[in-house]
Amino acid sequence: MATTREIKRRIRSVKNIAQVTKAMEAVSASKMRRAQEQVQATRPYATKARDVLAFLARIRPAYASAQPLLQQREVRSVGMLLITADRGLAGGLNHNMIMHAAKQIKAWQDEGKSVELVTVGKKGRDWMRKYGPPIRAEFVGIGDRPASRHLHAKFRTRATTEVGPIARILMDDFTAERYDAVYVAYTRFINTVKQQPVVEQLLPIIPDETAPPDMAIDYIFEPDPETVLSQILQSLLEIEILQALFEAIASEHSARMVAMRNATEAAEDLISDLTLTYNKARQHSITMALLDISGAVTALEK
Repeated sequence: MATTREIKRRIRSVKNIAQVTKAMEAVSASKMRRAQEQVQATRPYATKARDVLAFLARIRPAYASAQPLLQQREVRSVGMLLITADRGLAGGLNHNMIMHAAKQIKAWQDEGKSVELVTVGKKGRDWMRKYGPPIRAEFVGIGDRPASRHLHAKFRTRATTEVGPIARILMDDFTAERYDAVYVAYTRFINTVKQQPVVEQLLPIIPDETAPPDMAIDYIFEPDPETVLSQILQSLLEIEILQALFEAIASEHSARMVAMRNATEAAEDLISDLTLTYNKARQHSITMALLDISGAVTALEK
C-alpha cells in the first residue's frame, strides 16, 4: 500500500491538473461561442453563394467550355484539401477527420487514381507525412478568424486573407490539369457535442440540374449571366473554402471544451477516490500505532 505522503503528493498533482483543465475549458468555451456565432452567420451566405454558382453553371452550357473551373475530365488524379487543427487536446476530433480522409484516399488509390494533398493544420500534415500520399503544399497557423477579400465586409475580420493562397494553388493545379478533381475534407459543425467529418467536391463545379426551370426569376444578373459567371467563379470557390475553415474551427473549440470538461470531471472523481484511499491509509497507520502502544504497555505490565 502507498504511504500517506505518496497519496497526498498524488492528490496535489491531480488537483493541479484539474485546475489547468478547468481553465482550458473556460478558454475553449469563450472561443467556441465566438466560433459558433461566426459559422452560423456565414453559413447562409456560403450556401446561397454555392446555389447561385451551381445555377449559373447550368443555365448557359454553351459557355462552359470557356470556363476552366467547369471542365469535367476523366478523373485520373485527385487533389484533396485536408483541414485539421494545429493543436490537440480535442478528444477524437483530429483522429476522426484523418481516418475519414485516409479511408477516402485509399478508395481512390484502389481505383487507380493518384492523390496529392494540400493540408491546413499541423495534425493532418504530420500524420500524412508518415502514412499518407504526397503533400503538395501545407498551411499552418491560420488562426481562429481567417478572412477572405471576397467575403462581405460584415463577416470580414482582417484586411489580409489567409484563404487566397489556398484557393489559388488548388485552382491553378486544376486549370493546369495536375488534378482532374479537387475535394475538401473538413469537420462540419453540427452542435456542441457532435462534429461530422465530411469530404466534398470543390472542382470541377457541378451545375445544379435539380433546380427548377423558373429559378431565374430569383436573380437579376448585370450585365449578363456569362460575364458574371466568369468573374465570380474564383471568388465563390474561395468563399467555400473559407466556410470549411469556419466549420472546422467551430468544431475544434467545441470538441476541446467537451474534452476539457470530461478531463476535469475525471480528475475530480480521481481526487475523491484518492482522498478516500488517503483516509483509509491514515486510519490504518493510526490503528497500528495504537496497537503498538497497547502492546508495549501490556509488555511493561507483565
